[in-house]
Amino acid sequence: MDNDTTLLLDLDGLAVARVERLEDGTRRVHLITADEQARACPECGVFATRVKGSATTRPRDLPYGESGLEFRWHKRRWWCREPGCPRRSFTEQIPQLPAGARITMRLRGAAGQRIRDAASTVIQAARDLHLSWPTVMDAFRTAAHEVTQAPLAEVKVLGIDETRRGRPRWEQDPATGKWMLTRDRWHTGFVDALGAGGLLGQVEGRTVADVLAWLATTPLAWRKSIEYVAIDMSATYRAAVRTGLPHATVVVDHFQVVQLANKMLSTAGGPWQDFREAGVCHRAPVTLRHG
Repeated sequence: MDNDTTLLLDLDGLAVARVERLEDGTRRVHLITADEQARACPECGVFATRVKGSATTRPRDLPYGESGLEFRWHKRRWWCREPGCPRRSFTEQIPQLPAGARITMRLRGAAGQRIRDAASTVIQAARDLHLSWPTVMDAFRTAAHEVTQAPLAEVKVLGIDETRRGRPRWEQDPATGKWMLTRDRWHTGFVDALGAGGLLGQVEGRTVADVLAWLATTPLAWRKSIEYVAIDMSATYRAAVRTGLPHATVVVDHFQVVQLANKMLSTAGGPWQDFREAGVCHRAPVTLRHG
């Protein structure tokens, strides 16, 4: 059924049989299967020829307009008559709506991309798309996997810094009675400090072992392409860089240098103390600027 309504819906494999408007203004769309591949047995791939019965499902899709759309998919159950196939019967399915799916794949993809690409929170995406939190979170994991599994772009200046995230969690070992840290409140982030790579990775913790563990997951050729590593005045990160990236030059963020210099100059008993005692000048606030 290649009609205008079907083209407007743009769900490959499904055709619009009719549309009705409910009392609350919602449009109910009745769908039928238009893809012949849907009657192929998912187990053996043989096309079925005998109908077992029918079924009606209510899949959900992306929002349409203010009142939205409500779907009814009227599909068939088929007998698989292939002697060697363990599957006795099956219902029709299409790529956008696999067997057992309650939402379309494009709705699931849109939910994950809202978080991955549009900086939306999980709860906000769930509210906007009228989905549950677990469904949206699962969609985000799938969308994020596409990014995290992509090869890392070459980075010349690697930035390493810590971020405080939440509260620590401790659990007691029932065998030894000792308390163990199971969730660290500090995370370490790795960024492309010069290019457009953005956030490259993030790990829980801020120890030398945490940094080295992340570096160990990257290709050796990628690590060799790093010429500089920018950190704050952290002896821990410096030790990790010296071990994991011995060829790279460690540089300190100039903000940290300026901040420390201002603090030293403004501290009582600091460099200005000798000048005050000699009557050369009065103590005054001093600001150092980079460059």
